[in-house]
Amino acid sequence: MSFSTNIKRISRAGLIGFLRNGFVSFATVLIMAIMLFVIGALMMAGAALDATLSQLQDKVDINVYFLTDAPEPEILALRDLVSELPEVATVTYVTREEALENFRERHKDDRLTLQALEELDENPLGASLSVRAKETSQYEGIAKFLDNETVLGGEIQIIEKINYFQNRAAIEKLTDIIRAAESFGLVTTIFLIFASVLIVFNTIRLAIYTTKEEIDVMQLVGASDWYVQGPFVIEGALYGFSAGLLALLSLYPIAIWLGPASQAFLGSFNVLPYYGNNIGWLFFVLVGTGILLGAFSSFIAVRRYLHL
Repeated sequence: MSFSTNIKRISRAGLIGFLRNGFVSFATVLIMAIMLFVIGALMMAGAALDATLSQLQDKVDINVYFLTDAPEPEILALRDLVSELPEVATVTYVTREEALENFRERHKDDRLTLQALEELDENPLGASLSVRAKETSQYEGIAKFLDNETVLGGEIQIIEKINYFQNRAAIEKLTDIIRAAESFGLVTTIFLIFASVLIVFNTIRLAIYTTKEEIDVMQLVGASDWYVQGPFVIEGALYGFSAGLLALLSLYPIAIWLGPASQAFLGSFNVLPYYGNNIGWLFFVLVGTGILLGAFSSFIAVRRYLHL
């Protein structure tokens, strides 16, 4: 008997077993689909957290606020000095007049604040520098450089405040939250995989006991172990394939529902485009994981029975 003929018979027997079990197959697929759905949801949540962190990091810069009486030539000299640092991408200088105009624009609807500003004899705002680094990890070194910097090594301090250290605390806190969420997702995924293996394992054991006589006859006529195991492995793989496909399809209406909300809440991240752009990867992970878990669990279950 040719190898291809054996493969066809094994595949056909596995499909028949999958369809024959009826309700048991449906229940197994449904439970596996729920677990794979959670894994897919964790993947999407992880992508959302990463996008949030990246968006926040992109907005991070170092704002250097100068004293109101700081001489402009000295500010410009410091700007040129900072621009020469290899870690610095851009440096934007905001004059006192521009700072005042920006303040008025931000508070154009606050009449009380604008009236109080008009009563002042002079501009209360100082000039500032906005420094953006090439890499997020380089901000701390730039901030330390600025924090220790006086005008060309002189004794006059012109810097009033550097806001990076407050931003760094927020970034580090958010990073810790995301790492904790990723660790939780990893632990949850491992637990779900273990539970899926147990479910398919016990389902296949039930299928084995219902066809125990057929297996015994096959062994008596000299059928090899792989010929006996094959249909059950195919059956388990079909459980996983069906569950993965069902989980992938179930994520689509969730992505449609959460799309506008995620865009409004997270800004740059939208669940629906992420689902569409990564559907191939989601299919590979969910369906592939389902097939591997189903086939592996079935293989172990049949192997244990044959070696009893």
